[in-house]
Amino acid sequence: MTELDVARLQRRLGEFAAVRNWQPYHTPKNLAAALSVEASELLEIFQWLTPEESARVMDDPDTAHRVTDEVADVLAYLLQLCAVLDVDPLAALDAKIDRNERRFPAPDGP
Repeated sequence: MTELDVARLQRRLGEFAAVRNWQPYHTPKNLAAALSVEASELLEIFQWLTPEESARVMDDPDTAHRVTDEVADVLAYLLQLCAVLDVDPLAALDAKIDRNERRFPAPDGP
């Protein structure tokens, strides 16, 4: 497999949905709702863990697999939402970091 990039992943997700005739269901509202559900499923893994336990969540192979799958689901729905809305997710993140750097300047000194 070649190096992965956002556009290639979005194409794969689009092709996966097209073959199954899922495009009518991939509206911005539905994709945003699905994104929220998947983010909640990721949160559920951490729900009752202490901060220390959450920092070690990837040490257990079964839990690590669940985390990885939920992260993939969140990213998949986010990329599909971006494709439908014609948002470049990397450009959006870059611009948001720029705004945050202006809003929250680094403190001076150590």
